[in-house]
Amino acid sequence: MIDVQHLTKTYGSFKAVDEFSFRVGPGEVVGLIGPNGAGKTSTLRCIVGIQAPSAGTITIGGHDIVRAPVEAKRLLAFMADEPQLFEYLTVMEHLRLTGRLYRVRDVEARARDLLAELQLTGKEHAIPAELSRGMTQKVAIACGLLHDPKALLFDEPLTGLDPLGIRHMKETIVARGRAGAAVIVSSHLLHLVEEICTRIVIIDHGRKVADATLAELKAHPELAAAGSSLEQIFLTATAGEP
Repeated sequence: MIDVQHLTKTYGSFKAVDEFSFRVGPGEVVGLIGPNGAGKTSTLRCIVGIQAPSAGTITIGGHDIVRAPVEAKRLLAFMADEPQLFEYLTVMEHLRLTGRLYRVRDVEARARDLLAELQLTGKEHAIPAELSRGMTQKVAIACGLLHDPKALLFDEPLTGLDPLGIRHMKETIVARGRAGAAVIVSSHLLHLVEEICTRIVIIDHGRKVADATLAELKAHPELAAAGSSLEQIFLTATAGEP
């Protein structure tokens, strides 16, 4: 569903992403992890069409994000780490607007279901200034899920959430994978990645240094010793402290 091949992204003379390739199939929840400045955000922005790749190809459901952006973007949703909402639209108005843009049928029913799933029932008429940071995050995610995208990209999805909200958000992400969506979760919270992801991709200095299940990473002789955690594997793979 998500196919990234030889992605390269440069900013002037700086190469943020360097020949990066990976795939995410239907039903997979892939954790994209790496140190600060490793190229994660540039990769996500290229995948969803916010930035154009300097080289390489990205396809979503067979549609090239550069050559067929409308077709590709119909299939995806990007939940950024800093949600951007319209200042004077209520929660329900955000969902209705999103529904019109994506030509979603039964917007009202789908919106009610998502509000309940994300614990936003009762906030339908609130504007962003009346919401907490965590609720703002949930509204942006509800808008992203409204058109039932087949490719989902989450950047730090737990930011601002309380413990109960974290639990429900993890359930929401896992449920979308089980329903057949291809999901990428980018996060510095390695316990989240370890808990919900079916596969893990590690990027460092713009290049892929690992791509495997957690069990496979733990069995890799160069990355893990007996009993190694994902944190230890991550530090070894990115030349941190083993």
